[in-house]
Amino acid sequence: MIIGKNCNIANDFIYGDNFRCGDSVIIEKNVVVGANVSLGNFVIIQEGTRIGDDVIIGNFVSIKSNVIIGNQTIIDDYSFVLSGSVIGVNTKIGTHTKIGKNVMIGNNCKFTAFCEIRDNCHLGDNVSMGSRCTLSAGVRVEDNVIMKYSFVYTDTPILGREDVKKVGVLKKGSKFGANVTIMPGVCIGENSEIGACSQVRHDVPDNEVWYGNPAKFFKKINRE
Repeated sequence: MIIGKNCNIANDFIYGDNFRCGDSVIIEKNVVVGANVSLGNFVIIQEGTRIGDDVIIGNFVSIKSNVIIGNQTIIDDYSFVLSGSVIGVNTKIGTHTKIGKNVMIGNNCKFTAFCEIRDNCHLGDNVSMGSRCTLSAGVRVEDNVIMKYSFVYTDTPILGREDVKKVGVLKKGSKFGANVTIMPGVCIGENSEIGACSQVRHDVPDNEVWYGNPAKFFKKINRE
């Protein structure tokens, strides 16, 4: 174990082989980390968190209470993971990304930078987000979904009524170009594709291409 300067680590901290941490790290009680885990400088890990093997956490990262982080995951500098969230195996959390409370993220996912995944979102395996993407609270994203940069799923159907929220589902294999906005409650079908700079106001069936503002049907996708 290699510990940097000015660290505050709970006496009951459990760690595997080759644990390393930088300077000014805080690790609260009842935290367990696996083998080959590396923490940068100024990292905070709150109580009850579990971190797997071969995990790399950058500088100025905050991991709140009762978080689970899978093996071979990377969390880059200045990122936040809030309480109760679960991050799967071999997932990359890019710099300045915020993961809300009770978020579920699958295996082999990738979030480039400056992303926000708000409370209670559920993401499947092999999901990717470009930089500056936002998922509103409670959105469900199935497996193999691709979102390019500045994708936004909104949740407020009536501006000024923050107490009224509505979200939907991005179904497996759906793909979204850059600067796409999904309006509240809209569902996107399996393997469907939304062109860049589109605003989607209505549900999109499986295996279709839509684009425009507002987005409209363009063509069917032949899956044969």
